Amino acid sequence: MFLIVGLGNPGEQYAKTRHNVGFEVVETLARRHGLRFDEKRGKARVAEGRVGGERVALAKPFTYMNLSGQALVALLNWYKLDPSRELLVVFDEFDLPFAALRIRKQGGPGTHNGMRSIVQQLGSQQFPRLRVGIGRPPADWDPANYVLGRWSREQEDALPELLDRAAEAVELLLREGLDAAMNRYNVGESQPKRAAEGG
Repeated sequence: MFLIVGLGNPGEQYAKTRHNVGFEVVETLARRHGLRFDEKRGKARVAEGRVGGERVALAKPFTYMNLSGQALVALLNWYKLDPSRELLVVFDEFDLPFAALRIRKQGGPGTHNGMRSIVQQLGSQQFPRLRVGIGRPPADWDPANYVLGRWSREQEDALPELLDRAAEAVELLLREGLDAAMNRYNVGESQPKRAAEGG
């Protein structure tokens, strides 16, 4: 089994913000495979089923971003999974250009508060993650306001294609493994044709 956790904040006020792109990726995966977030496991909403031939649990923590690790560790314990082999965390990254995708086997949390919480709660950086580029804020913007802000019109137009590509990356990872997904998506191919920078 594989646990795929999309990071975000619960509540309508956050629903269409850049910081919630992790939620949107797992929601896209659920739609593509006819799964529904109708289970509550601890501090997360969960959709269970099969993706890429693999049994999965797609999860959206409702702890708010800064406490994501609490929900994630509880889910790992519930499903009795090894985070180094059976976990994927999907989250927004403003140090990547908008629409770039980067898959990594491990690494530090960087400046992302949700990832900091996960690393702290797990006591380890040894788990795979999919970073979804949201682009850097303009020079005069507060980064917190940028990630909690809504997409620019150009970004919003390109978002459906980006979400589909991110879902395809997860599907490939499940079907053929982490290295295959990294080889396919950690290069220039992760840029949608209509992608655009913008705040």
